[in-house]
Amino acid sequence: PANLLEKVEKDEITPPVALVLQLSRTLKVDVEALDKDKSKKASSRVKSQKKRAGAYAYSQLTKSGSDKHLGAYLVTIDPNTAHEGVEYHHDGEEFIYVLKGRLSITVGKNTSVLERGECIHFNAALHHALSNPSDEKAELLVVLYIP
Repeated sequence: PANLLEKVEKDEITPPVALVLQLSRTLKVDVEALDKDKSKKASSRVKSQKKRAGAYAYSQLTKSGSDKHLGAYLVTIDPNTAHEGVEYHHDGEEFIYVLKGRLSITVGKNTSVLERGECIHFNAALHHALSNPSDEKAELLVVLYIP
């Protein structure tokens, strides 16, 4: 994680969503305070901006803030890739719906492969990891609830 943080600080990579969430909770600041590209304008409308984190690209679909507990993201995972060395866990719940392609997801000790139109809902405090086992990009709707 220290190497990952160093790369983020040097602006070499965009941090994964889970890391941004963990940092905002630890520092007790809004997620937007950690994003130098976000506008400070208060609005319930959000202009989606795609960010890249290794084999993943994601766009935040909802406004974040200390008073917001629900976050929605459009996530794209490149073909035949896994987010190596990254396993997520955070407070709350997570819901993932596969819009396109296939998703392999491990939650705790259980691994499932989801196809287009399938979804999973789980306790996000359990360690979880995502990968794309197919030859086409996977596109996901990821919704996080963080108390």
